[in-house]
Amino acid sequence: MEFQKPPDGGWGWVIVAVSFFTQFLCYGSPLAVGVLYLEWLDAFGEGKGKTAWVGSLANGIGLLASPVCSICVSSFGARPVAIFSGFMVAGGLMISSFAPNIYFLYISYGIVVGLGCGLLYTATVTITCQYFDKRRGLALGLISTGSSVGLFIYAALQRELIELYGLDGCLLIVGALSLNILACGSLMRPLESSDSPPPEKSCVEKVPDQYLVYHEKEKTVEENISILEKGYLDEKCANNVPDYKQDSILNKNVLSSINVNEKDTYKKKVVEQTNFCKQLAKRKWQLYLNYWAETVVLFKNKVFSALFVAILLFDIGGFPASLLMEDVARSANINEDDYHMPLISIIGIMTAIGKLILGILADFKWVNTLYLYVTTLLMTGMALFAIPFAKSYLTLAMLSAVLGFLTGNWSIFPYVTTKTVGIEKLTHAYGILMFFAGLGNSFGPPIVGWFYDWTQEYDTAFYFSGFCVLLGGFLLLLAALPCWNACANQSSKLPPNTYSYKVASKA
Repeated sequence: MEFQKPPDGGWGWVIVAVSFFTQFLCYGSPLAVGVLYLEWLDAFGEGKGKTAWVGSLANGIGLLASPVCSICVSSFGARPVAIFSGFMVAGGLMISSFAPNIYFLYISYGIVVGLGCGLLYTATVTITCQYFDKRRGLALGLISTGSSVGLFIYAALQRELIELYGLDGCLLIVGALSLNILACGSLMRPLESSDSPPPEKSCVEKVPDQYLVYHEKEKTVEENISILEKGYLDEKCANNVPDYKQDSILNKNVLSSINVNEKDTYKKKVVEQTNFCKQLAKRKWQLYLNYWAETVVLFKNKVFSALFVAILLFDIGGFPASLLMEDVARSANINEDDYHMPLISIIGIMTAIGKLILGILADFKWVNTLYLYVTTLLMTGMALFAIPFAKSYLTLAMLSAVLGFLTGNWSIFPYVTTKTVGIEKLTHAYGILMFFAGLGNSFGPPIVGWFYDWTQEYDTAFYFSGFCVLLGGFLLLLAALPCWNACANQSSKLPPNTYSYKVASKA
């Protein structure tokens, strides 16, 4: 299917609006799951580590399944995937209201809702990129703030709904709100060419020409008989020699020759199809070998290897704060009357601001995006170290604002990846990095919860989180030092389509 040139406007702004609300509706509850986390702790009486798996799965499973999500959107289109995923998110939230235990929530909320969010994220990003070219960065920045605004609003909304209708009523109402994703998905009109697309070739026609010897030559027995008989009758009429004995003998010869030809054709067809299957298997195997060869080349780049470690450690240490901050406040015995706004709401609104400001800074030529990303990692680590010393709502609110702003570094992560591996390898590299980010999101909150279960306090847990983030930041900084570039130039050349950061030239 051929696509038109991206219009950079028109119906594209409708796509931006519906994509914004789609991410708002699907990610609002999973990102603000910290409010539900407190209720699940009280309802099921399980440990903090075991209960934290629900929220971590909901946020990590979409990243882990990102290759599957991409295949689904490529195969079926953004609109059908968005509508189907809307049912998944709404259904998962509603079914979670009837959860008899925490293990049921692992499936209904963690996997079903998380996978639906991953599909919706891929669908919104894909169709937005189809409609925008020159303004693609602006469009993607606008739709990405939908999840942050959703976190800001859903944190207060879910708390209010729990007070009015209880945990079960809250999940039912939030699931009903998610059904609006169906309306948003129906407006995701695909950008197709005005000309009618050429008809799809059948499976046989898609086979290479060298394997289609029989496609045009092979005919049925009846067709061969009719052709041969017609030719013989024409010849007999021309010669006026009516000979019935010759007719019967010739018919027998024709039938026997046709049977022989049919057997030969069948044998040739089997041989050709066998060769085709062998060639197809070799081609698929070669693709897998090429994929792993490209992966090995990526990891030979020191900056990329450090980047993969940094994103994994950042999500292990940095993500639990947004999920567990409400429980941190309750563990510090902060009076609920002092709450002017949920801490998760503060994180959400500051994340949206951070995405916009950091994204704007990354566009300046004098700003080294790698340095900017490393700075956010180091500051996040220090903020996590400060959480055990926060004993009031004001200090926790300030730390939540700082952590939320720094979490907006997701907006510059694609910039760093592109300049590290090159635009040609961006898709491959970004998929690998997002997979490890999903691992960090999935395992981070349970690890912090287990630390609390062992020590009965959060201090050790956040010291561990801060150490992870700082370690990832320092490793990434060391990998980009100019001295490594000099050593690399003396020993061997960098792989093609890679980018080596020359820190001194941009500092």
